[in-house]
Amino acid sequence: MNYRKLTPSMSLLLAFEASARHESFTRAAEELSLTQSAVSRQVQTLEAMLGIALFEREGKRILTTDAGRAYMIEIGAALTQIRNATLQALSSESSRRRLRVATLPTFGAKWLLPRLHRLYRAHPDLQIDLHSRIEEVDFAAQPLDAAITVGDGRWPNVIAHRLYAEELILIASPAALPSGRRPRGGGKRLSTARNEHSVRPTVDMLKGLTLLRVSSFPDAWREWCAHFGLPHDALKLGPSFELTSHLIQAVIAEIGVGLVPRMLVEDELSDGRLRSPFDPVASSRSYYFTYPERVRRHPALEAFREWLLREQTTPAR
Repeated sequence: MNYRKLTPSMSLLLAFEASARHESFTRAAEELSLTQSAVSRQVQTLEAMLGIALFEREGKRILTTDAGRAYMIEIGAALTQIRNATLQALSSESSRRRLRVATLPTFGAKWLLPRLHRLYRAHPDLQIDLHSRIEEVDFAAQPLDAAITVGDGRWPNVIAHRLYAEELILIASPAALPSGRRPRGGGKRLSTARNEHSVRPTVDMLKGLTLLRVSSFPDAWREWCAHFGLPHDALKLGPSFELTSHLIQAVIAEIGVGLVPRMLVEDELSDGRLRSPFDPVASSRSYYFTYPERVRRHPALEAFREWLLREQTTPAR
């Protein structure tokens, strides 16, 4: 038996594993920072070396064959072991205390950063490198160890710890409420009772208001309206924002009203820059701390995870 045939090069195996996982040469190429044609050639070379077809080609689509799926299971496990071994080999004392964490921008600014000094006080040798991410993190393709994200908690090949259930509240500037001055341009005020959280919204209250949105949660207004039994289609949606922090600033600037997680506007509600006329509504999403299996035992990950889970019930100051 030719041992070279039994030990394909790492570049061929990486190209195959990524292609099989995505069932796409294009996505595999993006992950590996190669051209699509280079990935395709490497897979063809591997198939010729093994003498078997690993993929069925249907136009631009590829489907893993039975032999390819079986090979993928074994190769995927082997590559995971190699990555874990490499991670351990690279874990000098400095890297053992360093963690690369992605976080949602507004959550990072409004919740995480005001508390981070307590982490460094407890672990002065720890280094947390923060990266802002709005989209879902792909730990296989991005140089990140963990992420704080929002969703339903069902992510394949990822360990997820639930931090908070998201509660949405409608926020408005004081000028949009009866107790505030009249909005610039004669805009409509939001009708409410003396006790802000004692009234239910009606379509008449919301008609004429500009309903602002966060682009990553397009169903927020639909969920909120469904909770109060309001016809979502009767309301006119306004501009959308990529960042929740931008939507908050737009509401303060009297551009419109918006739906945001309550935990992200505590300061603005406390100092009177914003008011919330209705009860909070539980959304379909929650905040999670997530990471891949390969870093489960990483010392910095363990320290950060334990601190983060304790902070759920601790005020920022």
